[in-house]
Amino acid sequence: MRVKALTLSLVFLALAGCAGPSLRGTGDLGVVVERSAGRLALVETTTGSLLDRIEGLGDLSHASMVFSRDERFAFVFGRDGGLTKVDLLERRIAKRIVQAGNSIGGAIGQDGSWVAVANYEPGGVKIFATATLDLLADIPAIGADGKRSKVVGIAEAGEGRLIYSLYDAGEIWLADLADPRQPKLSKFANAGKLPYDGLVTMDGRSYVAGLFGEDGLALLDLWNVEAGVKKVMPGYGKGAEPLPVFKMPHLRGWAAAGDALYIPAIGRHEVLVIDRRNWTEIGRIPVAGQPVFVMARPDGRQVWVNFALPHNDTVQVIDTPTNRVIRTLKPGKAILHLEFTPKGDRVWLSARDDDRVTIWDTKTLSPIGSLAVEKPSGIFFTVRAHRFGL
Repeated sequence: MRVKALTLSLVFLALAGCAGPSLRGTGDLGVVVERSAGRLALVETTTGSLLDRIEGLGDLSHASMVFSRDERFAFVFGRDGGLTKVDLLERRIAKRIVQAGNSIGGAIGQDGSWVAVANYEPGGVKIFATATLDLLADIPAIGADGKRSKVVGIAEAGEGRLIYSLYDAGEIWLADLADPRQPKLSKFANAGKLPYDGLVTMDGRSYVAGLFGEDGLALLDLWNVEAGVKKVMPGYGKGAEPLPVFKMPHLRGWAAAGDALYIPAIGRHEVLVIDRRNWTEIGRIPVAGQPVFVMARPDGRQVWVNFALPHNDTVQVIDTPTNRVIRTLKPGKAILHLEFTPKGDRVWLSARDDDRVTIWDTKTLSPIGSLAVEKPSGIFFTVRAHRFGL
């Protein structure tokens, strides 16, 4: 009887193993946005492979996302106001809500308990519980002028805080979400004209907003918020006629290498180099067009740059020790986004008009693979779960 029972147990275990999904970690997972199809392509960075597709995410024409602390869930912010929780291991939508008319991005709390969505229409921020997507708080973005404003540049600011900019009002707001149902707001007026995007530096200390309506940047020291917002890099375009802006730069792609920050210059064919110890300009690098994403390899040795029309088939690689462009690449038509693997050995590039993602070796600067993906735009790897400001 004991032999028969043992045999049956082994059979059941074998069958369970065949029926269930293979065990895997999440550290080499990522997603590519298939913008026109409203779906995500689930990918693996180790083998450069496409694992699956997840359908039904609505309008992804300007989609972004953040990841849960355990890297299992992606929270996707759609242009249609959709907030979608995606289970990367079960490869399905866990829950989806439409929480606004037009949303532009979001952030996840330092402890992973809440997720925030920045909304254009109506202007404001909503806070949701990550476990259930239940609404915790609704914060209208009403500026000092009494009018609703679009919200941009949203970022997690450490110590249970959230920070964002009011585009129309020219203000920066800091929300203490120790109790996410009762946010405590600190408002900084006169931050600058038309802040269009923002980021928290990788050390978690500074919030920087780019200004579309004037030359310069707005800076808030998150370790000393009582000092208020100050303007840095004023008049960096002085004396030059600005070019028409074909695509706004994305500041989440700003690059850091040592004490230097590399940022896109609005309406100029330049990458600005800033000393982040004193926020002064230390150099400019001429590039092929108007930069959109300026992103550093994780070790800071290289900075990769893509461009707006008519140069959006081009990517340039900057060597940070010399601050010179060392290679100009033509990886495909309409390069919209790039993302480095966790330790930077490879970079993935989305070529929207070629319906593919190309994978490049960052040491040899040569292509090593590609994936067929329909109209790819944003590429997001789970390593983002452990970075400040997202």
